Amino acid sequence: MAGYSHDKQDHLKRLRRVEGQVRGLQRMVEEDKYCIDILTQVSAANRALQSFALSLLEEHMAHCVADATAKGGAEAEAKVKEAADAIARLVRS
Repeated sequence: MAGYSHDKQDHLKRLRRVEGQVRGLQRMVEEDKYCIDILTQVSAANRALQSFALSLLEEHMAHCVADATAKGGAEAEAKVKEAADAIARLVRS
């Protein structure tokens, strides 16, 4: 079971909101809106996705990584490395 299962509906709601922001960006381009206004909305969509990603990462670490480290062994090492790699990707983005 995924660590975010208990908040699944909240996550889907957040992603639908981001989807709406992206559709709004498409509409802005279609309507030839001012570039700076579009960039402002791009920034807002990026922040929303980053916030979602951090929330998901926090839940992953609290559940999946914590469970694996409690068991120990190779699975624990793999989960910690997997989380570190995910953090590195988020930092680079």
